[in-house]
Amino acid sequence: MARPIVVEYQGVHASFDHVKLDRTMLYGKRARLALGPDGNPCQQAELSDDGAVLIRPGMTAQATFDDTGVWTPNAKLVGLDEEGRVLQKVESTLGRPQAAKEARPEDLLDLHLSAVYLLEPVDLPKAVADALLSGKVLRFALSDRDGYRTETAFLVSPGDRYFALIGEPVAPGWSELSQIVPEGPLAEGEAGELDFEVV
Repeated sequence: MARPIVVEYQGVHASFDHVKLDRTMLYGKRARLALGPDGNPCQQAELSDDGAVLIRPGMTAQATFDDTGVWTPNAKLVGLDEEGRVLQKVESTLGRPQAAKEARPEDLLDLHLSAVYLLEPVDLPKAVADALLSGKVLRFALSDRDGYRTETAFLVSPGDRYFALIGEPVAPGWSELSQIVPEGPLAEGEAGELDFEVV
């Protein structure tokens, strides 16, 4: 069983089992099944660039090939920043209490959403339940697996369900004209080479 999401709010801990919400859960799915001449389902695969290796599903999740064709397990890969320095690995926050602070509902509009989790309360203290049911939004850090970044999560409840919205906050940039062009008809001579005179 996966470790729960645990948040700490007003001195109490709330924990939730979670499942990633996807289109299949909302709408169901249909898939075309390709069959071979023998009637058995086909399996997708692709060749490496040099045509020497047949890559089957799951192989790239375990390792990667470098430019020389050497197979390297993902466990040996390291993250680098923009300057090429090795990044420090971040442990998963699952199962460990994360401090939750109240956020403005407007903060959700500045979130570049990467995932939505449907939450099932395991241990939900009254203080946390009351805060969520009153419309409060709780913000906390989340890293669902060991890696090189921690994402921002917002805990919300529309009344009968609990959700965690996961992503990266963004700061929208505003562009303005350096000079505002006045509205109105063009002054004489501003039409340039355009000539609408009827001959």
